[in-house]
Parts: sequence; C-alpha cells; structure tokens
Amino acid sequence: MEKNLILDPQAPAYWREACEHLSDVHPVWLDLIQRHSQRAIRSRGAPYETLLRSLVGQQISVKAADAVWTRLMAQLSGVADSQKLLALADEALRATGLSWQKVAYARELSEFDQQGYLSLALLDGLDDEACTRHLCQVKGIGPWTAQMFLMFGLLRPDVWPVADLGVQKAISRQFFNGDPIGPKEALQFGEKLRPWRTVAAWYLWRSLDPTVVDY
Repeated sequence: MEKNLILDPQAPAYWREACEHLSDVHPVWLDLIQRHSQRAIRSRGAPYETLLRSLVGQQISVKAADAVWTRLMAQLSGVADSQKLLALADEALRATGLSWQKVAYARELSEFDQQGYLSLALLDGLDDEACTRHLCQVKGIGPWTAQMFLMFGLLRPDVWPVADLGVQKAISRQFFNGDPIGPKEALQFGEKLRPWRTVAAWYLWRSLDPTVVDY
C-alpha cells in the first residue's frame, strides 16, 4: 500500500518518523494513521494544569469531567493556579463537583507545585521511569496518570500504558481478531513498536473513538 502520510502540522517533531516506522511494522498501522491523520497528540504545556485535569477526570466520564473543570476554572478566575486553589475553602472546591477525596488530591498536587516539584526544568531532566516515580509521590497520581502526563504533558515518544484497557481492547480488535489481551500480552506486543509506543497508543485509542481527548 502506498504511503500518503498527511499529518497534523502541529504534531511533535518526531511524529512523522514514528508514523513511518509503525507503517513498516504492519499494514494495520498505516491504515490507522491514514484514517486518523487530522490530529496528533498535543501538549497543554503546563504540568500543573495537565495533572490537575487528570485528577478531575479520574473515574468519571469526559462530559462530567469537562463540567467539573469548567466550574473549577470559574472558582480560579479562569487560570489553573496552585496558589489560588490552596486559598479556596474545601467547601468551594467541593461545590465544583469534586469528591472530598479529589479535593484532598488537588490540594496535595497544589502543594507539590508550590514547592517547585512540577517545574519543567526538573521534569525534563528525569527519564520516564524516574519521572513516574517522582509524580507518584502525590496521592491520587498512580502509574497510569503519570504515564498520561509523560505522553500528553511532556510529549515523551515511547510511553506504553499496558494497563490501559483501551490499549488492550484496541490491540485485541486490530491485531488478534478480538481474542482477549492483558498487560503481559500488550507489553510483549509493544516491543516491536519501540521507540514510538506513545504514537502507537494514540492511534490505538483513535481506533476505538475518533474523538480526540487532550489530557
């Protein structure tokens, strides 16, 4: 099949090389890339905002998360600012739709940011594993949330969220005729996709839902 990779002009610098590599691995990748070429992964560029969005969206629908985020931004005068959030009363945060647990998580994340632990200079100096360990010090941030941040916040090219059910489901549908795939199989499957597994995960998600979600 002839390649015709017309890609998002705002894609990360590595995106084209990654897509060309994946399309050589298996024809399915070329098909996925061509069908979902209008957008690529993009960074919001703000570690605190990206992680706060992730905390807000945990275990609720995208629509519900958007509603909570809108109310939270109204409380923060439209800017995701850790100092402003810490100045709000718990009841004000709860009124946005955050659970009490998420209120506590948001406060701990805000304190982490205020201490300088979310500076890009610090995070960019850590490799993927070290950055994941660093972020997981914050209650409410587990490996999956850290991986989403590495992908969508720092635009790291080779993050492979094998525990993500969407990734597992898409691998099953696209490559194994619907046979069940777990984390172990997903990890093994991803080996031949190095060093562009972030890009592979992106297109696997798009195969399930073409709607783009930016964390």
